Amino acid sequence: MNHLTILLAEGADFSFEGMWAEMGFFAKAVLIGLIIMFVIALAIIFERMRAYGRAKRQSINYIMMLRTYLQERKIEEAVAAAKQHPDSPVAKVVGAGLREYLEGLEALREEGPDDVGDFDLVDAVNRQMERAKERETANLKRGLTWLATVGSTAPFVGLLGTVVGIINSFQGLAGDGGGGLSSVAGGISEALVATAAGLLVAIPAVMLFNAFNARVESYQIDMNDVASELIDFVLKEGRYS
Repeated sequence: MNHLTILLAEGADFSFEGMWAEMGFFAKAVLIGLIIMFVIALAIIFERMRAYGRAKRQSINYIMMLRTYLQERKIEEAVAAAKQHPDSPVAKVVGAGLREYLEGLEALREEGPDDVGDFDLVDAVNRQMERAKERETANLKRGLTWLATVGSTAPFVGLLGTVVGIINSFQGLAGDGGGGLSSVAGGISEALVATAAGLLVAIPAVMLFNAFNARVESYQIDMNDVASELIDFVLKEGRYS
């Protein structure tokens, strides 16, 4: 008769409820901590998925509208449309640039004591959009630091619970005077649950962190492309104004 048959014959309970009842305080604290990390990571994942979905839809709509407005030189309408797409990073960046463009044109027309003098309108628009891109990139990355922290630390938290559980099992074995495998199998199995829980938390967190980073990079490319198109528009308008 092998060891597994002996354990089953002795009525060892390897269900989650049975192992939870046999776990020590530290092992339970590790599992509770992992569950909390998983819930927070899950909330971030769902929130980012919704935010990126809205950003994609609104950015596509705004880019299509923007091209028409620029062709027809309807700058104020393009600014108003940007305000109607508050979840689009592209709309926020372009809207900031267009507002700076209109304010710059007004400033260049000023005469008298409030005259600002000559300044580089293209450079002003570009700097304003750069500031907007930095803000929007930070907004797009919101929560990803915590997701990366969960993905990198959860396996080690689970491993810590496993190590402590195995240490306690062998201490119990020594206290029982060498009772054999049956006296430590339950403790080892409950300790390994911590490692499994840590991996279950870490794997989706790491995978989605990488996927979200790729989404952020794609939005950065979109913001840079549309910003470059707007700079081209401002340059052409300057030649014909």
